[in-house]
Amino acid sequence: MERQKIYLVGAGIKGWEGFSTKALGIIEKADMLVGHQRHLDIFKEFRGEKMVLGELPELLAILQKTEKRVAILSSGDPAFFGISRFLLRNLPKERIEIFPNVTSMQYAFAMIKEPWDDAIFVSVHGRGMQVAIDKIVASEKACVLTDRINTPAAIAKELIERGAEGYEVWLCEDLGLPSEKFTKTTVRGILELAASELNIMVLIRTYEPNLVQYPLIGIDDDEFHTSKKLITKLEVRAVTLARLQLQDDLVLWDIGAGSCAVSIEASNLMPNGRIYAVEQNPQCICFINENLKKFSARNIRLIEASAPEGLDDLPDPDRIFIGGAGGRLEEIIENADRRLKPDGIIAINAVTLDTLAKSIEFLEDHGYSVETVCVNIAKTRRLTDYKMFEAQNPVYVISATKEKS
Repeated sequence: MERQKIYLVGAGIKGWEGFSTKALGIIEKADMLVGHQRHLDIFKEFRGEKMVLGELPELLAILQKTEKRVAILSSGDPAFFGISRFLLRNLPKERIEIFPNVTSMQYAFAMIKEPWDDAIFVSVHGRGMQVAIDKIVASEKACVLTDRINTPAAIAKELIERGAEGYEVWLCEDLGLPSEKFTKTTVRGILELAASELNIMVLIRTYEPNLVQYPLIGIDDDEFHTSKKLITKLEVRAVTLARLQLQDDLVLWDIGAGSCAVSIEASNLMPNGRIYAVEQNPQCICFINENLKKFSARNIRLIEASAPEGLDDLPDPDRIFIGGAGGRLEEIIENADRRLKPDGIIAINAVTLDTLAKSIEFLEDHGYSVETVCVNIAKTRRLTDYKMFEAQNPVYVISATKEKS
């Protein structure tokens, strides 16, 4: 016997507007009307059974058993951060019919007179903040659905901590209600506002990223602010990044970040990733901050600490680059081995044979598959009317893959 269909009907911003004739007919013929109280109140004359929407598993249990004709009311488009995802995952799709309406996000963009076809849409409502922040910092325009815990202020604090403040921010509150309000501010300005519980944030980048002027990989060494030229040279960076086998959404630790050159180019290659640049030298930290600002680094978090102590509160990494160990290489590798995810990669740049031998021996003893590349670079320099090659010190790029246990 064919089961009754379940109808998901989206309400407009203010309630009544936007219902199609067919959707209203479906609601009129329904045996049961489900929705939040504010949606049920729209249909005061409804003669069937009304049920306030509660926990989704409870609703699912009812829908799996009932023979009644059920209409479920929701806001905007039920298929856009709505109830449909849960129901389509747990019920046969042929039982479900969806009647979309204008979403609150669409409405917000219309009210602030801003195109939304180039925006990304994220929700932290019951989902947590970290994934949303990763997407925001990789985007030029973002629209965010918040919740009681992940408030606009909490999101702003995280953006500030990530160095991603270059946004014009619209706080859109109580959409469709008499108290509806739109406030234009900055990321730091959000911290000063007491936002309504019903709100949407729209973030629009206010400056062109400097990456228009710089390559994604191969930034000239002289472009970086450095301390005593403590920088992983351009050609060595390229080999190191290749050996790390970066992917877009990984977690990377850059230990002994120096000028942060490796992190900055890694950031360009993995805009949705999370990068933690660990450095304890105050002079280097000063230069790192200048470089992060200059290159509009969006997903690099500077950790002003020594390793391995400063690694304790960081998320487990997929990739680790050790550019400087401060004489504590074995301790750092020991810590990295405990935290590195299966199939993770450690890359180490060594300039002395002692560091090379120690690194390989220690990594192999911990069960890593190790490969080393010797990078010998010679660059041209002018000698009177002629050019000659001038050799740089060789650098050993050690890459080690963690085998699955």
